[in-house]
Amino acid sequence: MDLMDLVTYLFRWGHYLFGITWIGLLYYFNFVQGGYMAAASDEAKVDAFTKLVPSALWWFRYGALMTFLTGVVLLLVIFHTGSWTVDIILAATMATLMFLNVWGIIWPNQKVVIASNESVRDGGEADPNAAGSAAKALLASRTNTFFSAPMLFLMGSHSEFIRSAFDVDTGAPASPWGLVIGLVIIAAIEANAIWGKTMVLTTVKGVITSSLVLTVVMAVVATL
Repeated sequence: MDLMDLVTYLFRWGHYLFGITWIGLLYYFNFVQGGYMAAASDEAKVDAFTKLVPSALWWFRYGALMTFLTGVVLLLVIFHTGSWTVDIILAATMATLMFLNVWGIIWPNQKVVIASNESVRDGGEADPNAAGSAAKALLASRTNTFFSAPMLFLMGSHSEFIRSAFDVDTGAPASPWGLVIGLVIIAAIEANAIWGKTMVLTTVKGVITSSLVLTVVMAVVATL
């Protein structure tokens, strides 16, 4: 193993490590904390949002950041070796949108919710915008959970779906329909995360089922 191979492996190891931190906390928020908050008393919610949630969100968003940055390095390695495939492009697209959802939607809106609870803790009034912010954060978080299973499947299948995304000689997409259909599906889901509603993603069962169905769909699309 030469130095470049070692450096590449270390970035891949870091990508796995940071990714486990990020996705693990994503599942905690959606599968554990959400249910607790729905059943907790107002006092317990205030305590959680002022003590537990800020710390969990710190690890969550910086886990996402480091996963994204190490992923960019690995994508550059893939680009350098010319091994772009439809599945890795679709997986990278979903992962990038998930990262942007964390920093662009979830965290800004959760800051509003945390500040509102801090105000209540200190004897002040709750922010009337907190409920709307919580709903926006929830939709983006559920969308990330929706994306997670197909993203991980396609990222892991990179060595299995060996069809190149681009023709080596012409540079044209080797699987244009698979790539285009996959990107359209991803764009529609992300558009709903920004402007839509939770719909089938409202419940834990719904988001898990939807994510598994999307995994099958994206796996088929990647082989077109």
